[in-house]
Amino acid sequence: MTAQLDVIGLVVADLDASVDFYTRLGLRFGEDPGHREAELPGGFRFTLDTEATIRSFHPAWRGGAGRMNLAFRCPDPAAVDSWYAELTAAGYHGELTPFDAFWGQRYATVHDPDGNGVDLYAPLS
Repeated sequence: MTAQLDVIGLVVADLDASVDFYTRLGLRFGEDPGHREAELPGGFRFTLDTEATIRSFHPAWRGGAGRMNLAFRCPDPAAVDSWYAELTAAGYHGELTPFDAFWGQRYATVHDPDGNGVDLYAPLS
């Protein structure tokens, strides 16, 4: 028997800000207070939990920022530029402005509200 990856979860300081950020990238969340889930292709789920939710069952938990990196494949190189512009205009930190990477992708990185890196990429050809 093997375990199956089912959930990619982030612990967030501000649930509304994180929902706003990831909704801008196309995810759609349910409305549970303190915990939000978005279904992903392939049966995966992406979850956001507040620090308070985690502490409700793990009182000794201590968080930190920027411990995870996610990557969103965009439909084309122009979409990388568009999403980067939208997210940074909304006040999110742009870590790497869009560029044509030597490995054949249009590539950029922004930070979500908790400092996690979120890569935006699309094949150049």
